[in-house]
Amino acid sequence: MDASDASFETAVIERSRSVPVVVDFWAAWCAPCRMLGPVLEREVARRDGAVELVKLDTDANPATAQAYGIRGIPAVKAFRDGEVVAEFVGAIPAMAVSRFLDGLAPSRAELLVKNGDEASLRQALELEPDRADAAIPLARMLLSRGESEEALEILSHVPGNFAADGLMARVRLEKEGLDGLSPAFAALDSRDYEQAVDLLISTIRPTNPRKDDIRRVVVGILDELGPDDPRVPDWRRQMSSRLY
Repeated sequence: MDASDASFETAVIERSRSVPVVVDFWAAWCAPCRMLGPVLEREVARRDGAVELVKLDTDANPATAQAYGIRGIPAVKAFRDGEVVAEFVGAIPAMAVSRFLDGLAPSRAELLVKNGDEASLRQALELEPDRADAAIPLARMLLSRGESEEALEILSHVPGNFAADGLMARVRLEKEGLDGLSPAFAALDSRDYEQAVDLLISTIRPTNPRKDDIRRVVVGILDELGPDDPRVPDWRRQMSSRLY
């Protein structure tokens, strides 16, 4: 719905005492606003009323825009109990919008992911096929049963995710023949990341035709471990030195 200076108190402040309200501060001349608007509308609709979207034209309603310190648009502010609880500026990617909204009200897909069982993960992907947090664990379940083709199909819907890309690379390596990689993957399956990464990095050589897929597997592991893991920087340096 649209709000104005006159209706903002009722449409946003009062309404946010019952349900989180996300306000999209925009203007007709703003190209990034036109990019972000449909993404916000789609992601809010996925939440089936758990969060509501209000749009406010800053040109037509300068008093509210000034009151909330809007200096650049698109600007998005989330209200709960009459207060701003989260915000961002700019046309961010759909996945980032989804995470922003998940912090306010989880989508049905997110709730299904939290269940963690195969049926729930499949339902989550029916709702949101690009959810990496559903695709990756489901793909692992399938791979444990030898169903690699379906696993690859599921992972193909989450491009740009390092963990998914690494898992796909592992499947390709396993289909081509492991050539000494079995101990590394066995260690990985048992969550012995130190042994797995060390073994994988040791096989990376400029002359190895599989070096790119091995690198993708390692990058996927490091991505899942996260930047706070103290081993990650050293493993990245080791991998770089082996590649060139």
